[in-house]
Amino acid sequence: MSFVRASFAARSFCANARRYSTAPSAGTRSNLPYYLLGAGVAGLAGYIYLERSGKAPAPAKPKISDKSPLDPQNFVDFKLKKVEPYNHNTAKFIFELPPDTASLLPVASCVVVKSSQDASNPLVDDKGKPVIRPYTPISPSDLPGELTFLIKRYDTGKMSKHIHELKPGDKLSIKGPIPKFDYKINQFDEVGMIAGGSGITPMYQILEHALHNPSNKTRFTLIFANVTEKDILLKEEFDALKAKYPKTFNVVYTVDQGSPNWKGPVGYVNSELVMQHLPPPNLGEKAKIFVCGPPGQVAAVAGPKEGMKQGELGGILKQLGYSQDQVFKF
Repeated sequence: MSFVRASFAARSFCANARRYSTAPSAGTRSNLPYYLLGAGVAGLAGYIYLERSGKAPAPAKPKISDKSPLDPQNFVDFKLKKVEPYNHNTAKFIFELPPDTASLLPVASCVVVKSSQDASNPLVDDKGKPVIRPYTPISPSDLPGELTFLIKRYDTGKMSKHIHELKPGDKLSIKGPIPKFDYKINQFDEVGMIAGGSGITPMYQILEHALHNPSNKTRFTLIFANVTEKDILLKEEFDALKAKYPKTFNVVYTVDQGSPNWKGPVGYVNSELVMQHLPPPNLGEKAKIFVCGPPGQVAAVAGPKEGMKQGELGGILKQLGYSQDQVFKF
């Protein structure tokens, strides 16, 4: 039944109900059932119209507290909710946040982690001090109830091995956010990204934030270097972003060891790849290059960092003419 016909039927029914209510009768029965039935018909017609027109109201989003459960000054223990294996040496670790809260991490930022305060075997270095490492979550900052990390296990990485040994119900101490780069929508005309291995997470955080914003006009290009194809993290997500935003995002994968079926570049990031795909240095302040990866790769591409400081620009990017202000190392 169409909305118009249903509404007309409802009005006719109500009119008849009113006519009957004014006619003399021998009894004193209430007319309330007629009114309720008429209202029900009209309501049903409205529901059918909304359903068929695709305009049914969307369910309300859960209300999220404007206060993050994270503390930038102190470590807070969070319980591991579940572990999702990702590939041969990487997994997603999903930690539980208090009800109706989200991390509210600014873009771009990270957190630092250490073993839980009540851990039976606390993780410490050779001097007995807690081992502390930075990680960038991959879950949206407004996602309620969860904080997700994508962590690769390294044989020489004390913290990565510790986290990979955690079981659901175990805890990890987390402090943050630690601001890294205050990214603003349309801050640059073009952004180039060079990442290696698990250094991809800050890039993913920025891309998820920017590309889904309807007002974004910045064009992003990511060069993502890995040892083999199976080491490429978040490939499905990046391919989906490229398909959805072809005018503002492109990704180039390069591997050290390509299989017979590999059709992309092979080898380390070099000047040819940078010149071919990333914004040129003559764009000045309209362009930005972000770099994140193993220390050796960062040093070869942009010069080594000096602890938490950027350090002088060096490597490939300096040789190609980029300025210190155009490059940021995570």
